[in-house]
Parts: sequence; structure tokens; C-alpha cells
Amino acid sequence: MRRLNLKKVQAASLNTIRDINRQIVLNYVREREPISRAEIARESALQRSTVSAIVDTLQVDGLIEEVGEGESTGGRPPTLLRLRTKDAVAIGVAITPSVTTIATCDLAGRVMRQYGFETDSDPEQTFGQVVSCIKNFVDVDRSVEAIGVSLPGLVDPAIGTAIYVPYFKWRDLPAAEIITSAVGLPVLIDNDANSVALAELWFGRPEVSNARDFILVLVAEGVGTGIVFDGQIYRGKRGAAGEFGHMIIGTNGPVPCSCGNRDCWEAFSSERAAISRYKSLSSMSEEHEMNFKELVDRGLSGEPHARTAIIDTGRSLGVGISNLIVGFSPEAVVVGGEIARAWPMVEGPLRDTIEHSVRRGLPSAPILPSTLGEHPTLRGALSLVLATKFSASLAA
Repeated sequence: MRRLNLKKVQAASLNTIRDINRQIVLNYVREREPISRAEIARESALQRSTVSAIVDTLQVDGLIEEVGEGESTGGRPPTLLRLRTKDAVAIGVAITPSVTTIATCDLAGRVMRQYGFETDSDPEQTFGQVVSCIKNFVDVDRSVEAIGVSLPGLVDPAIGTAIYVPYFKWRDLPAAEIITSAVGLPVLIDNDANSVALAELWFGRPEVSNARDFILVLVAEGVGTGIVFDGQIYRGKRGAAGEFGHMIIGTNGPVPCSCGNRDCWEAFSSERAAISRYKSLSSMSEEHEMNFKELVDRGLSGEPHARTAIIDTGRSLGVGISNLIVGFSPEAVVVGGEIARAWPMVEGPLRDTIEHSVRRGLPSAPILPSTLGEHPTLRGALSLVLATKFSASLAA
């Protein structure tokens, strides 16, 4: 039984119940489209008249549409419903240490327009380009309702501030205010791992999206974790939860962590660590430009040094994940980022490490590669907005 916080509890008003029922109907359409009113009523146990009234409202709001008739079971053929995906509803901004990607998407999360550029360490330069791109998108897609921004650092979503982005030394940056004041649209921000965890919750494989408790491990220039408890992102005080990239797992890692130390999980398990391992094994100059995608390509093609570097990184990744499993006992752990494409090389050593570390008698958890595709942080940024469309507000 969940304990209620009596300082925050509110009695359910009629508006609250209507809002919850509205989201139930909308989510049935999202997950089961095309679907009829009668099927929604049967599956949800809502009254047929209630479902019909909600559907009428959702149609007026431009969220769903009728798409023809289904098969008759003896009476009148049912009218089928689906999400209305003609227009863009959200803009996502994914800022990473190397590249910033901006895109629009429809209500189903399908990307419609996309643009990217190299991230500048000067926040004025980066956010100037972000604002310029958003304005261009909004000029074309006037149906956009809000903007989601994911950032690789400590973020306070409640006030829209990037508290600290270590790669650029950005501190107390009012990211949401900068964008909102320039384009006049509401802005939601979160850190990259939380954003990707939210995308997994809404768009991931069923073993993940149907889980109540799971952990997303995002491997990129750094290592971050998004924690989902009871179907909700756990952010902690001022959004500081999930900074497990800085837990100590060894000494003298292949690269410095973004915090400067070489004993953090990130120093052993990030993309930068894998590239450093490869350069050491292959005698490649440290100055040689190489990205993790290229390393994965080399590993998948069978290049021995690339495979060894990725496998060793998988073992280090497994050390941190085993700590998370012992500490949280989640239903699943999802590994996201470009490393998911290297799963044939990573899965074995990662599982071996976890099996060795998680003691007998303690429950383990399935370790799954993310299915979000090439730009998980972009999907995460878009999900910050889309989640507000499909999640019921419990405000009285």
C-alpha cells in the first residue's frame, strides 16, 4: 500500500475524475488504434455515454479523428478512432556535449522535421542557434504547443534551470526562460537520462513500457541513469537523483570523468572510455578524431581491437549495473545510447559481470538494449511534451 503524503493530499474533485477518464480514453486510442468507442468502453469499464462524450471533446481538441468503419459483429459497423497526426504538436531540443539536435513531432511521436549543429561551449551561442531554429520551425508548424529540452547535466525541472552541465561548466543557466522569452511557448527541461527513461516509458518495448519500476542507463560521452518508480520518473530533490555516473567502481580509469576524477563509473564505462581503450590497443594517436559510432562499426565488422575495447567497456558497465540491481531490485534495466547497437558484443560480458556480482538469493533483473533508435535523447526531449498530453493531472 502506498503511503499518502498528507501535506499534499487533495480530495478528488469531479474535474479530476473527468481528467483521469479523458486520459484513459486517449491512451486507449494511442495504444490500440484503430479502436471503436464500444471497445474502449468494454476494455476500460467506463460507461458508453461517458466514452462518447470524451471522444467528442478529444475530436474538438484535435487529438483524435475518425478513420472509417470496422467489421460488424451483427449490428451497425463501429466507427474507428485514431490519433490525429496531421500536425506537429511538440519540438524537442537534445543538447549533447558534441551535437545539438532539434525536431518537431506529431502526437504519436513521429519526427516530422529535424535539424542539427555542433554544440558550442558558449551557452549564448548554443541557445541563440536553438532559438533561431525553433522560430523557423514554428513559422511553418504553428500547431506546436510546447518545447522539451534535454541537457547532459544536473537540471531542476521545476524551475527550468540547468544547475550544472559539467562538459561546458554551465552553472545556474535559466534554459527554459531563455527559450520561452524568445519564442513565447512553454518549455519543459530535464537531464538526458531522465528524458530517455521517459521515452522508454512511453515508446519502449513492452517489457519496459509495461514495467512499474526500471532503470535506464544512458551511455554517451558520460554515463547517466534515469530511475522509474511506480511508472513515474524519480528525480529527487532539485532533480539530483540518478547521478550514478559518479559512483566509484575502481581506480585509474581510461579517461577522466566529467567531474575530473578517474575512479567514477563514467571514467570506465562511457563512450570516451571505450575509444581511449581502443586507441591504446591499436597504438592510434590520442589526437586522432574518432567517434563511438565508428568504433562500433569497426567492432561489428570483426576488428579485434575494437571488439576488445567494447567488451571491456561492457564489463565495466556491468559493475555499475550490478550495484543498481542490488540497491534497487528493478523489474528491468535498459541500456541506451549507441552502445545498444553493439549489443552482440556487450551482452555476454555485461551479463557475466552482473551474475558474478549479484549474490545468490538476491533477485536479478533482465538487461535489455534500448529500442529508441539513433537519437534517444531527442526522443526523450519530445517525450517531455508528449507525456503531458497523455498523463492525467491529479490537481483538484
